[in-house]
Amino acid sequence: MPASSVTSITCAVVGAGRMGTVLAAGLQAPALRRGEPVPADVDVLLLAVPDGAIAAVAATMPEGPLLGHVSGATGLDVFGDREGFSLHPMMSTPPGSAPSILRGAGGAVDGTTEHALATAFALADRLGLDVSRVPAEDRVAYHAAGAIAANFLVALEACAERLAATAGITRAQLAPLVLATARQWAEIGPEAALTGAIARGDEGTVERHRATIEQRTPELLPVWDELAEVTRAVAGRRSWT
Repeated sequence: MPASSVTSITCAVVGAGRMGTVLAAGLQAPALRRGEPVPADVDVLLLAVPDGAIAAVAATMPEGPLLGHVSGATGLDVFGDREGFSLHPMMSTPPGSAPSILRGAGGAVDGTTEHALATAFALADRLGLDVSRVPAEDRVAYHAAGAIAANFLVALEACAERLAATAGITRAQLAPLVLATARQWAEIGPEAALTGAIARGDEGTVERHRATIEQRTPELLPVWDELAEVTRAVAGRRSWT
């Protein structure tokens, strides 16, 4: 697709949830709520609906516009025999997010045809996304990796916050460490960014950590045990298998 055509693609976003609203704002397109008429005079209808509803919603779309969806784990078979693409931003969009939250974010695209794929890349470029083509057989792995990176991180920090509270330490006091560590992981990779007792091989301190967690927050001990083993693997102190 020529660069000059990137900004000329006209879109409507079907779905006005968090992601749909942000995408619509970023693409300068309407975000259609359930029951609103779907314009047929646009180039693209981008479906920002729950994964389980994509196929059914796609089947109701008017002929003419190219169809796209924004699911991370869903392939292109949901479009049946119709030409289509996927465009998934790897970014969470809290309520009130501006389109700028997507700029620089990673993501995945795919398409049933070269034209559909070029359209997905063009829209990603307009949104400021850094995307790669991820085919159907790799979509679930891609989406699961994103879930680990985002959702599991939040759950892990909730565990840290719970233990820290027993010592009078707040989330606000933990946050600078978390943010700095995430930045170091992004810049130099996990092995170089890893610090602490396990990385140093200080098993005496590690055992004291474990005993304190068992005493104060025993519900966190299974999580701690598993992650301690993973941390040893990252540190090169045992194999991943």
